[in-house]
Amino acid sequence: MENISTKSVGFVSLGCPKALVDSERILTRLRAEGYQVSQSYDQADVVVVNTCGFVQDAVEESLEAISEAMEENGKVVVTGCLGVREAELREKFPSLLSISGPQAYDTVMDAIHEASPPPHNPFESLIPPGGIKLTPRHYAYIKISEGCNHKCSFCIIPSMRGKLVSRPVNDVLREAEKLAEAGVKELLVVSQDTSAYGVDLKYAAYPHAGKSIPTDLPALAEALGELGIWVRFHYIYPYPNVDRLIPLMADKKVLPYLDIPLQHAQPRILKAMKRPANSDNSLQRIKRWREECPDLALRSTFIVGFPGETESDFQYLLDFLGEAEIDRAGCFKYSPVDGATANKLPNAVPDEISEDRFQRLMAFQEEISHQKLARRVGKTERFIIDEVVEEETVIARSYADAPEIDGLVYLNWFEGAEAGQWVDAEIISSDYHDLVAKPLANS
Repeated sequence: MENISTKSVGFVSLGCPKALVDSERILTRLRAEGYQVSQSYDQADVVVVNTCGFVQDAVEESLEAISEAMEENGKVVVTGCLGVREAELREKFPSLLSISGPQAYDTVMDAIHEASPPPHNPFESLIPPGGIKLTPRHYAYIKISEGCNHKCSFCIIPSMRGKLVSRPVNDVLREAEKLAEAGVKELLVVSQDTSAYGVDLKYAAYPHAGKSIPTDLPALAEALGELGIWVRFHYIYPYPNVDRLIPLMADKKVLPYLDIPLQHAQPRILKAMKRPANSDNSLQRIKRWREECPDLALRSTFIVGFPGETESDFQYLLDFLGEAEIDRAGCFKYSPVDGATANKLPNAVPDEISEDRFQRLMAFQEEISHQKLARRVGKTERFIIDEVVEEETVIARSYADAPEIDGLVYLNWFEGAEAGQWVDAEIISSDYHDLVAKPLANS
C-alpha cells in the first residue's frame, strides 16, 4: 500500500464568533484535503493566524500571535480583519507568506498549497458530518450573513468585512440540519447585523423541505425552531421585525434570549455614534417584549468615555440600565481605532474618567444581575451541561446564558452527567453572576 504523506497546519483563531466560523470553514477545507491540525508550531508545515482588528487590544493580541508564529515556525499565513491593513503588516512582518482579509478562504488555501502542497489520497470520511468545529460538540455557531451596512463612527468592521451579504435561507437551514444530526444541541446564530438578515436579497423566498421560505429573520427563526434544539440569537438591533421573534420565544420555539448591542442610551451620544437605535423606542419595545414573554433575557454591550460624553450623559445611561433591567451587560472603554470617524470628534474623555465610569457601570449592572438572579431561586428550569469536573462539579448554563460571555449554573453532581446533556433542576441559590441548582430525580 502506498504511504500517505502527512501534512500539518498550525492554526490560531482570534476574535469574535463570526471569525471563529471563518476558522471552522478553513479547517473543514483543510481536513477535506487531508491536512492534519498541529498542536505545536515546530511540527506544523505552515501556520495560519486568523486575526481580529476591532479594538486596539485585539490588534495587539493579533500582532503578538503573528510574531510568536513567525519566531516559532517562520511560515505564516495571516487572514481575518487585521489582514485588511496589509501594508502595515507587511512592513512589520515582511516574510509573511500571505495576507488577506476576512472570508478570503480561497486565498488562504492557495497560500497553504504553495507552502505545503496537499498530501496524497485525502479521505473525505475524515470530516465530521457538521464540519470541523472549534466549539464543544454540543453547541455551534452558525453565521447567516457577512458584512454590515451601518456606518457607526467608532467601528471599522464594514471596511474590513464589506457590506451586508446574506446567505439564502435554505443554505442556512441545510447547515443547521447537518449540525443537529451531528449531535449539536444548541445553535448560536451570529452575523454582524442579524436583524438585517435578508435585506440585500429583498427577502427572496427559497424552497426547503417542501416549503417556500423567505430569507428574513423571523422566517428563519421559525424554521430553526422546528429542529428541537436550543436556538440563540446574537447581535440583534431592536428593529420592528424583531417583534415577530417574541411569540416564538414565548412559545419556547427558540430561546427567550436576545443579544442587543445598544452601546449607549443618551440620544446625543447615540447620534454621534451614528447608531440606528433610539433609547426611548428601545425602552418601549423592551417593555412590550417582556409583557409578551416574561422570561425574556437581554444581553447588551455599552461604551463609556465616548468623545463628548459628559457626567450627565453617563448618568442617563445608568438610568436607562436601571429602567431596562438588562440581564447581562458588557462594557468597553472607548479607544480610538485606526480609520474610525469618531477619532475626529472633539472633547475626548480622559482615560481616568473612562476607567471610573467603566467601574461604576459594571458595579451598577452587577447589582441588577444580583437582583434578577435572586428572583429565579426556587424555580425549576432546563439547563445544558458544558463540563463535568472529576465527579465533583457539573458546570451548566441556562437559557439566559450564552457560552463564554454570560453566567454559569453549578449543578449538584449526579451519576451519568455528561457534556451536552439537558437537565431539569431546581435553582437553590444565586450570587451576582451565577446560579446553583439541584437536578430533579427524574431528569
